[in-house]
Amino acid sequence: MSAEPIRAGSEYDPTSWPAAVQNPGFVGDTGEFAGLTEADVRGTAFIGERPADGGHASVAGTLPYHTANKDPQAPIFHGPYEDRLEKILSRYPDRQAALLPALHLAHEIRGYLSPETQDEVAEKLQLPPAYVRGVATFYTMYNLAPVGKYLIQVCTNISCNLCGGDAVLEAFLKHTGTELGETSANGLWTVIEVECLGACGFPTAVQINEFYYENVRPESVPDVLARLT
Repeated sequence: MSAEPIRAGSEYDPTSWPAAVQNPGFVGDTGEFAGLTEADVRGTAFIGERPADGGHASVAGTLPYHTANKDPQAPIFHGPYEDRLEKILSRYPDRQAALLPALHLAHEIRGYLSPETQDEVAEKLQLPPAYVRGVATFYTMYNLAPVGKYLIQVCTNISCNLCGGDAVLEAFLKHTGTELGETSANGLWTVIEVECLGACGFPTAVQINEFYYENVRPESVPDVLARLT
């Protein structure tokens, strides 16, 4: 059976489609949905109020939260972070189930999960340290060593690869003066390659700390970096 022929002016006619608009970040700003806020997208009843100091509003984000201002020596589970941990614990039947969001919280504060941080989480959740180590080292989204102020994750999976992801990765390495996975001498940049950022419709996708950058081209890399500094 042959594919349905394109009918001029119909939904099958690419010339009738609206111009693509680059998605500038988390909330999205594309096509007829331009200008939506996070509350418009997620709904305030679901997300509640996002903590001023970062992290997912439900305190159980699906990915570790990367911030520019992180302190490997900062106390974890103190002050507002203790409140957030208590909120996490209230949502799970046992402390083992709360491990991932608890690790997210420690990761957000310190920027990576050192063995000492993993032990602190284990003690706080009353879990075996070996169990916490196993979980923390299983997921590649957790940093196990310090990273730069800006963690640049370049997707080179199939969609991004076909659209020049490797060239974008090379451009970030060139303009930050780093090698893959290493942190620049000024502490600003760490560039890594990731499998998939789930933005296959907007290659090449790049995540820098908690923000997405889509349709990134090698020539646009200097502008992206300039926006950060």
